[in-house]
Amino acid sequence: MSFFIRKKHNNNSSVDSSRKRKLEKKKTKLPTQKKGKRHGDEEIESDSDDERVPSRAEKDVVTSEEEEEETAQEKKLRLTKEYLARLAEEEQKDKESKEIDHDAISHRLKEEVLEQSGRLLKKVAHEYSEPDVNELCVLRGHKLAVTCLVISSDCKHIYSGSKDCSVIKWNLETRKKECVIPGGRKGTEDKHMGHTDHVLCMAISTNNKFLATGGKDKFIHIWKPSTCELLHTFRGHRDSITGLAFRHGTDLLFSASSDRSVKLWNVEDSAYMETLFGHQDAITSIDSLVRERAITSGGGDRSIRVWKVVEESQLVFQGHKGSIDCVKFLNEEYFFSGADDGSVALWNLGKKRPLVVIPNAHNQSSDAANENWIASLATLHSTDLLASGSKDSRIRVWRAEESCKGLRPLFDIPVIGFINCLQFSSNGAYLVAAVGQEHKLGRWWRIKEARNSIVVIPLKKKSPDDQSDGSEEGE
Repeated sequence: MSFFIRKKHNNNSSVDSSRKRKLEKKKTKLPTQKKGKRHGDEEIESDSDDERVPSRAEKDVVTSEEEEEETAQEKKLRLTKEYLARLAEEEQKDKESKEIDHDAISHRLKEEVLEQSGRLLKKVAHEYSEPDVNELCVLRGHKLAVTCLVISSDCKHIYSGSKDCSVIKWNLETRKKECVIPGGRKGTEDKHMGHTDHVLCMAISTNNKFLATGGKDKFIHIWKPSTCELLHTFRGHRDSITGLAFRHGTDLLFSASSDRSVKLWNVEDSAYMETLFGHQDAITSIDSLVRERAITSGGGDRSIRVWKVVEESQLVFQGHKGSIDCVKFLNEEYFFSGADDGSVALWNLGKKRPLVVIPNAHNQSSDAANENWIASLATLHSTDLLASGSKDSRIRVWRAEESCKGLRPLFDIPVIGFINCLQFSSNGAYLVAAVGQEHKLGRWWRIKEARNSIVVIPLKKKSPDDQSDGSEEGE
């Protein structure tokens, strides 16, 4: 019995050893085989690994790596070339000479650099001619004097405020009202959705997302322009709100008040930021452009102040003999001011005194009894086109000379009444005026012949020949 067990055990071991030898032989033969046939869709192996064809997936990986490496190294150069090619294509439509094309592209690039830095001042005033009086459009809807207005950045709507405490939204194309926010009675501030006293100022953000209005009720209301829905109300000033201005391209709002302070608000977050002090009298107007700074006129203290928020400092300018009632930026380097002595002035931020002062800008004579206060100013930003308004039944349009060292009247537009506010549309196609029988801040005079209204003035451009003549005369 034990014999069979041992015999069986030996046979199994011999079989196992023979199997192992066969497997080893097969393993040694496999690498030296030239070709081996496989069944089905299996691949046929080649003699050498060097002749192996890469798969599609491997090709895609290599290609994508090359593209990524090329994009990282040459993306900036490629985008620049595409931009220059696009500019050349635009200029090619109007210019035939290659030399002129290169000059035009260079000029546009310089303009864009100046515009980004806020120092661009285009010469466009010579292109405009006196508008036809018959083309003026009068919009009536307010019961009392219209005190302020703004135009949306897309030039589609006008928003106006009045002494009747109401705010009206107008369609600039159809010349019709789209929305009315009625005024309320004093004492109903907690219940009424709107102003309960004179609306004195307003501002709209450059993205047309927020409309801010302020007035004698000391409140700043934030509205949604598209629906006239009240979003928020800022409280904090102790006297009338006399000026509002959004910093261009942001939701930062500057407010000025008769309490002699300037406040900063973050409209997006509905938050108060800080208060700036410096004026010795009621602030009468405020303006702001791209940089985080604002400019204000101090009324009776006869000063203009530029507030540098980041640097926490201010620049003080003096030059008018009377109360300075309005001030506007031309660009980040020059600004325009008007006073109740009838004078207007152009300034440079680098100099404490005005570059030029025009006394009696709206007076027919130098008689002090007939002085016409400068009630409003307007500038077409980054250009040499300006406008001023008073109570002498005309709007005067001006042209700033080279480096703003001179100021030349272009033409007058007859409009009866107090010109309480002026604004150019961003595309330079319209000049819009807020007209009232009374001055926006008081009742010192009353012009009975005037109509409380908004006057839309379409601006006309000269023919190319006339434009060249006008520019040569200016030079």
